[in-house]
Amino acid sequence: MFKKLATAVVIASAVTAVQLPLSFDVQAAEAKQEKKKKRPTQLVGPSVGKKVQKAFELYSMDDIDGALVLLLDIEAKKDYDKAYVARFIAVMYATKGNQEEKAISYLKQAVEPDILNEVDHGESLKLLADLQMQTKKYKEALANYYAWMDFTGQEDSATYVKIAQAYYELRRLDKMIEPADKAIALFGDKPNQNPYILKLTSYYERKMYRDGVKVLETVLQLFPENKQWWTQLGMFYLLVEDYPKALATLDMAYKQGFLAKESELKTLASLYQSNGMPYKAAVLLEKHIGSGDIKRDDQTLSSLANAYHAAQHVGTAADYYAEVAKLTNEAQHFRKAGMLLKQDEQFKKAIVTLNKAIQMGVKDKGRIYMSLAEAHFYLGQYKQAHVEIKRAMEDPKSRKAARSWKSFIEDTARRKNVAI
Repeated sequence: MFKKLATAVVIASAVTAVQLPLSFDVQAAEAKQEKKKKRPTQLVGPSVGKKVQKAFELYSMDDIDGALVLLLDIEAKKDYDKAYVARFIAVMYATKGNQEEKAISYLKQAVEPDILNEVDHGESLKLLADLQMQTKKYKEALANYYAWMDFTGQEDSATYVKIAQAYYELRRLDKMIEPADKAIALFGDKPNQNPYILKLTSYYERKMYRDGVKVLETVLQLFPENKQWWTQLGMFYLLVEDYPKALATLDMAYKQGFLAKESELKTLASLYQSNGMPYKAAVLLEKHIGSGDIKRDDQTLSSLANAYHAAQHVGTAADYYAEVAKLTNEAQHFRKAGMLLKQDEQFKKAIVTLNKAIQMGVKDKGRIYMSLAEAHFYLGQYKQAHVEIKRAMEDPKSRKAARSWKSFIEDTARRKNVAI
């Protein structure tokens, strides 16, 4: 599902050349039309003709109901007259709206004898197919679209779009491609997005993602002003695991202001981080969390903290982990915040936060006591550091490292004449 650029945009190394549509054999179509036997022109009988003329006058004055009363009262005898009147009635019902079933019924009466004049018969077949599409009679609509083409020798892009749509509704996804390609060819130098959408839908629902990528690479060059093609191409690159192209596409879309949805912004941030650009990920997330484009919750703030951590902005990462901890009241987040505060040498804040993690029941307490011992030690609080390191020694996982630290704390306190 996306204003205009000054020039056509090409993604560097990300978009291949435009795929050419199938050629349309105009000569074959013309030959087919010439070969078709021309039927003689017929006229309605005088009696029927007078009533039809009166009905037409009422129709011209927008009195459709009055025209219908006259037409429905006609008792035609000849087959051609019956077909002609049935066609007129069908057109009236179609014009009224919400009368599709009646219009279809009369159109069938008009076309089945196959005796209407050439133009009338062709138009009736096409109208019948259109009404059947509206009423979800997709098989019948397909039959009549093809009957119209066979009878008239004509083809047009809009009809092929409808045929592809009918195949979609019938879940004949593989059959959608050919009419969509013919529609593309018939649009010529004035391309239309609809057949491309149908092709893309067919490939996507059949999980033929690489074919979908080719369609999107083409349509993006034809309609670079439509933001939905940028985001969809980026997502399709993700589906085929071409992450560099996904990043290139979504990054360019972002620079043009085409990314607006929260999910799109998060995806771009994730691609920045996974492609070794955590700082860009952090800046992007921080900007759009601040503006409200991305919800400020524990998950997004955790992603932001992770990005800053990966970018070695430890203090900022610690601040965001602390915010996550306050939002969730979960021990693991207090632990992360406390560890990073210690790493950033914010020892007083680290002690408060790590003690909160212990109070919340954090796992792996030995490491927390080790970190508390270090924070107290660097603050010159050797007695408290000694208390914490002895607690760390009670955990088998941290006992060996804690034993070495214990000796170091005791030696340092002794040199500084501090009783512990």
